[in-house]
Amino acid sequence: MDNTNLADIKEDLDNLEQQYLTFRLSDQDYGIPILEVQEIKGWTAVTPIPNSPHFIKGVLNLRGTIVPIIDLRLRFNLERKEYDQFTVIIVVNIAGKLAGLVVDSVSDVVNASNEQHCEAPEFEGQLNRQFIEGLVQFDEKLLILLDISKLADIDDLTDVSADQDPGTVPEEN
Repeated sequence: MDNTNLADIKEDLDNLEQQYLTFRLSDQDYGIPILEVQEIKGWTAVTPIPNSPHFIKGVLNLRGTIVPIIDLRLRFNLERKEYDQFTVIIVVNIAGKLAGLVVDSVSDVVNASNEQHCEAPEFEGQLNRQFIEGLVQFDEKLLILLDISKLADIDDLTDVSADQDPGTVPEEN
C-alpha cells in the first residue's frame, strides 16, 4: 500500500460520523454514543437498595431484567434537582449489561465527525475526568462526550469512598 492510499484512508476515517444522543444536566450538554442506548423512559419510581452508593437511586424491573438506576447529577456531584416531567432514564447497554442513567432531559441525536472531536483539557483536581471521553463543538455549543462504560462500571458502582458511610447522602452546599 502506498502513502497516497494511507492518506486517503486517514481522511476517510476523519470524515466518518458517529451519532450521539445528547442530554442536559444542570445547564450543560452531554452526549453518549447512540449505539449504546437501548431505550429512553420517562421517570418512574424505582426500588431502593439498602447500602447502595448515594448515586444509585435503586433498581427497575425492565421487562424481566433488573436494571440499576444511576442519577448522573449525583454521580457528578452536581446539585440535586427534583424530578419533573422532563426527567428521563436513558437505558444503556454496556457489554451486554443494562444500566439506567437519570438525566434532566434528552435533547437530540447529533452527528459528529472524528475531526470535530477534541480531547478534554487536563488540570489538577479534575474529579470526574475519568468519565469524559472527549469534547465536540456543535452548533456553537461544547458537547461533553461521556464514556458510559466507566460511568456504569459495576466494580466502580460498588466502590463507596472510605470517608462516607454507604447509607448516607452527601450534604448539599
